[in-house]
Amino acid sequence: MHALIVLGHPEPRSFNAQLKDVARETLEGLGYSVEVSDLYAQGFDPLEGARYYSDRANSGWFDAQAEQRHAHETGTTSADVSAEIEKLDRADLLILQYPMWWFTTPAILKGWLDRVMTYGGVYTSRMRYDAGRFRGHRAMLSVTTGGPEATFAYNGRNGDIDLLLWPMHFTLHYLGYSVIPPFVAYGIEGGIRYSDPGAIPSRLQGYKDALAMRLRGLEETTPISFS
Repeated sequence: MHALIVLGHPEPRSFNAQLKDVARETLEGLGYSVEVSDLYAQGFDPLEGARYYSDRANSGWFDAQAEQRHAHETGTTSADVSAEIEKLDRADLLILQYPMWWFTTPAILKGWLDRVMTYGGVYTSRMRYDAGRFRGHRAMLSVTTGGPEATFAYNGRNGDIDLLLWPMHFTLHYLGYSVIPPFVAYGIEGGIRYSDPGAIPSRLQGYKDALAMRLRGLEETTPISFS
């Protein structure tokens, strides 16, 4: 079994980076081989644009879908995107590790989706959902929030966490993945700043232990249902 962890955090010592390490070590202990795409460390450019298409389908007007499909058909997809797609193809399990910023993903991770999930190559009108390229593969979100757990409950002031994560979950489903329920570490960053300093190390270790436990139980975890 092979796993890919995509990390979307700019600080290499961040708690997100630590959770990435926990996931890697736990999965390796379960017999997985593991790759990591550290988007900030790689300098991944999240801005889709004409500069990535040397052989244009239409030099007078940039249409991202048309250029992505043309690049796929002509074998001219940019090297950085091709490398990420190859990683995804190898991975039986995909984990997206990121902090929730402005109730969604950091821009670099959204841009990774924009550029890597190419029309014509990764998805088409006939290659999506149950017929998606990554059918038979599993995916899971591992997310940190600034606010405490109660604020992300049903009718919580920050919004229901299930609703906030729905766009990412549905994107993974659209691509064919079986989507595992998310792991969420609440009250990181902003929440820690206002916590009892003496309680911080044990709380963070508790989240690390909980993530490891979740990963050890993957085989018994029921995927999210979609219509």
